[in-house]
Order: sequence, then structure tokens, then C-alpha cells
Amino acid sequence: MSEAEADPRAAVRRQAIVIAVSTAPFGVAFGIAAADAGLTLWEAVGFSTLVFTGSAQFAAVSVLDDGGTVVAAVTAGLLLNLRSLAFGVAMAPALRGSWPFRAAASQLMIDESTAVGTAQPTLALRRYGFLVAGLAVFVVWNLSTLLGAAVLSSAGDVVETLGLDAAIPAVFLALVWPRLADPLQRRLAFAGAALALLLTPITPAGVPIVASASVVVLAWRRPT
Repeated sequence: MSEAEADPRAAVRRQAIVIAVSTAPFGVAFGIAAADAGLTLWEAVGFSTLVFTGSAQFAAVSVLDDGGTVVAAVTAGLLLNLRSLAFGVAMAPALRGSWPFRAAASQLMIDESTAVGTAQPTLALRRYGFLVAGLAVFVVWNLSTLLGAAVLSSAGDVVETLGLDAAIPAVFLALVWPRLADPLQRRLAFAGAALALLLTPITPAGVPIVASASVVVLAWRRPT
């Protein structure tokens, strides 16, 4: 019996820790970007604590840094976060409970927690993976935001310079790879990737990601 079979939650925790650590460079980069956009230290930290949406946070501070309005910044973030609707649908069966619990869990509805959750074979492990990964990323993201805004605000494009921007895509690929053994999952993955590549040169940033999620409609008629 493998270690994962003997203690499946331990394997889930390892996945959560790996993906949480991989977000640290981006949390630092967000803290730097927030400082460059004129946010105070506590505004940057509050942004990561209360909004906690990663790419949408980057979109918002980028708009502000370029002289855009708050309305434009919020709109950019909302457009990127439309994908959370699909995340909610995917995780809903595993997150049943009282409305206070579901409201609290929705704060953790991010790419990383959903990736770890949906990679698990049972509803119980999906729930566990989602919550553990979400909490782990929340802690790492906020600590790294604080580090970026308070200590490294003059470091510039340190993430891109060191090539750390490849960390999260690599981790996601590792999580998704086993699921490609399923023919339906494989078709959905390739269809989503093709649509994103097609739209990237002709649509604003974020739109290809949101649009690629629409390929899940191909699974609606899958036989049970």
C-alpha cells in the first residue's frame, strides 16, 4: 500500500503546501506593484486579505498605476473573477453546509484551492483539499504581500527577472496532468487551451481565461 493510499489527506496536504509556496513570488510582486501604484502598506495588505483574488488584484493595481479610475480598476477585477462562477459550480457538491460556512468558504474560491480540490477522487477529499489549499495560500499570499510592500517595494520586476513567474503554471500542470487520462477531461483541456490561444492576440487580458472556461458546456451531456 502506498503512502497516499494509507493516508490520503497527507498527500492532499503536500499538494496544498506546494501550490501555496509557489504563490509566494507573486504575492511579493503584488506588494511591490501595490506600492508602485501608490497604495499604502495597510491598503496593500488589506487588499490581499479582503479581496484575495490574485490576478484580479494585479489587474486593479495595474489600472490604478496607469492613472485609471477606481471604477475601471474594480471592473477589470470583476471581469477576471467571472471564472469563479465556474469554480463555485465545480466545488458546490463538496462544500455543502450552513450558509455561514459556505459564505466563509467562498472567500477561498481561487484557482489554487479549486485546482487542489477538484483533483481529489472523493467529495470528502475535495472538501478537505479545497479548504487546506485555500487557507495555506491565504496565509502565504498575505505574508508575501506584506514582504513585497514593506521590504521589497524598490525591487522592480524581481519575479520576471528571476524566472519565478513559471512556478504557478508548472504546479497547475502537475495537478492537471493525471486528469488528462480521462478522454473527456483531455478534450475539454485541449478545447479550452485552443480557445484561449485563439483569443489572446485579439481580446483584452483576462478575457481568454474567462472564455476558455466556457468549454465545460461540452461535458453537460456526458453519460452517467
